[in-house]
Amino acid sequence: MGYYLVVTGKMTLDTGWGRRVRPLGPFSVQIAAPAGTVFDVIAAPYLGRTPRAMADKLRVLDRGAHMVLAEHYTPVHGGRLAAVTLETVTFDRPRLVRFRLVRGPVPRVAEEFALTEHDGITTLAYSGELGTDFGAAGQRWGDQVAAPWEAAVRKSFDAIRAEAERRATPAQP
Repeated sequence: MGYYLVVTGKMTLDTGWGRRVRPLGPFSVQIAAPAGTVFDVIAAPYLGRTPRAMADKLRVLDRGAHMVLAEHYTPVHGGRLAAVTLETVTFDRPRLVRFRLVRGPVPRVAEEFALTEHDGITTLAYSGELGTDFGAAGQRWGDQVAAPWEAAVRKSFDAIRAEAERRATPAQP
């Protein structure tokens, strides 16, 4: 029962006792599109209307001009369970998107997507950190959480790249 409550974000243990922090990433992808286009692809489901195709992955609870409060759903255990995180997402167009965990399977996560453009090619870089409590036991839990967390980001980068490059390609007559 405790595992279910922690994974689904219904219970977050945040004691600060024995806090250990590990890096997430870094990794990056090259995208054949301007930074503004890539940024728009990332920000659109948060700042605009969330597409139906993303309804099982994202639910925006509160939306402002440069910040949202959103739930993210990530399938685990072959899709039999969804890990749920509640995060603030801030936007600094067109260079930076930051994510901060409010509630989830670990007490601390801070991430950022940084965009840099050179000659029409954008580098989308990911970095972050994940913190757990309870010393070595928490560190083992953090290692279990980090692998699917990073895999979900890599998968989203593939989708971002495909959509941004589609938008950047001139229409054929």
